Amino acid sequence: MLLHLALRKNLSKLTAIATAAALAVAPVAARAEEASKGPPVLRDTEAEQLLRDYTRPILRVAGLEKQNIQIVIINDKAFNAFVADGRRIFVNYGALMQSETPNQIIGVLAHETGHLAGGHLAKMREQVARAQTQMIIAMLLGASAMVAAARSSNPNSGLANAGAAAIAGPQEMIQRTLISYVRAQEENADRAGVKFLTATGQSARGMYETFKRFSDDSLFSAHGADPYVQSHPMPAERVAALEELAHSSPFWDKKDDPALQMRHDMMRAKISAFMERQDTVYRRYPLSNTSLPSRYAHAITTYLHGDLRNALTQIDGLIQVQPNNPYFYELRGQALLEGGKPTEAIAPLRKAVQLSNNAPLIEMLLGQALVGADNKAYTEEAIGILKAAVGRETEAPLGYTELAMAYSRKGDLADADLASAQAAYLRGDNKTARDLASRAKTRFAIGTPGWVKADDIVTAKPMPGQKKE
Repeated sequence: MLLHLALRKNLSKLTAIATAAALAVAPVAARAEEASKGPPVLRDTEAEQLLRDYTRPILRVAGLEKQNIQIVIINDKAFNAFVADGRRIFVNYGALMQSETPNQIIGVLAHETGHLAGGHLAKMREQVARAQTQMIIAMLLGASAMVAAARSSNPNSGLANAGAAAIAGPQEMIQRTLISYVRAQEENADRAGVKFLTATGQSARGMYETFKRFSDDSLFSAHGADPYVQSHPMPAERVAALEELAHSSPFWDKKDDPALQMRHDMMRAKISAFMERQDTVYRRYPLSNTSLPSRYAHAITTYLHGDLRNALTQIDGLIQVQPNNPYFYELRGQALLEGGKPTEAIAPLRKAVQLSNNAPLIEMLLGQALVGADNKAYTEEAIGILKAAVGRETEAPLGYTELAMAYSRKGDLADADLASAQAAYLRGDNKTARDLASRAKTRFAIGTPGWVKADDIVTAKPMPGQKKE
């Protein structure tokens, strides 16, 4: 029994080592799982559109343009970006805030695209599986030697020691092999990132500046460390190699387009206003700063802290400067909606939907305003807009919740129950989802599209990361 327990403990240790090595490519992969529960994911049309514009040319030259790669913003102020599957790049909002130029965050996205293009996650899984197999074999051989020694007249014989060594030795060797493999992947992603940037006529300076900054921050903590047990290449070595690569590009001195820099600054101001304390926002953007990003941050934080009238005045000033900016109208509508004035929010949100080419998240806000206006004349319009929105944004519970309210106002209880069930399912509330879907089935004719969708929810397995109930 003790032998089996020892073997189980060593296998658990191997799993921990393998997992740590896998997460070195995707340091916060666990958060990707949390995202399926509805976790720390930030949604904003303006920021997401800018990140899509940043990655589109990189994905094209990487041969991933048709793979529907998504950029997901994580609610974490630390600087980090990672890939956790073959179709999403995760970026902490802290990485956006700490990237002062578009080129700096574009360089990070190019590096992560290098992981995707190289198939690093799939290859890492193969390495982990191979390591587990090697470890199990070594442990079984070692365990056999220890059993033989235990049966002999001298349990402390060389046979026992050899068995213990057969168990302990491969762990360190396999650990080093896995981590060395991860370091190689990081170096390959650096090279691929520079290649993609050069192919798109962009500088790799921002990528170099970002890694150089982290190298400088980590030199003290890395001093004296064994380079073979680092999950990434030693900072100084990695940055030196990256500097040589980046300088070899003919676009090293190329600057970001001023219009792109302005969009980047506006995004950072928006994130600051929504995510940081009011006093922090005003330290970043003092009242003496009258730039457009500063005014944007001031308008947002003013409305968030309850001064709706003053906020609307500031937002109207922004609209005068850029009358075709959909996000200023979105902000005006959102401020009115959250200020208890849904009817007044309808007009600016309609304008925002039009200017944004029917962005689904903004459509959901408009649908919410139409439903909140408590005017049955808006019911059909709300249903049409919300159905279009959830058709393109299938994992947003808000859209289904508002759609359920619109159907209920119309008296369509079957579709109201189905939409409520879909919202509950996306929130991870499986029991409520099944209960509502079961009731919806009784209201739909058997075999109709609504009945089939409700039945799918009743029989569905929990989404990844959700608990069974």
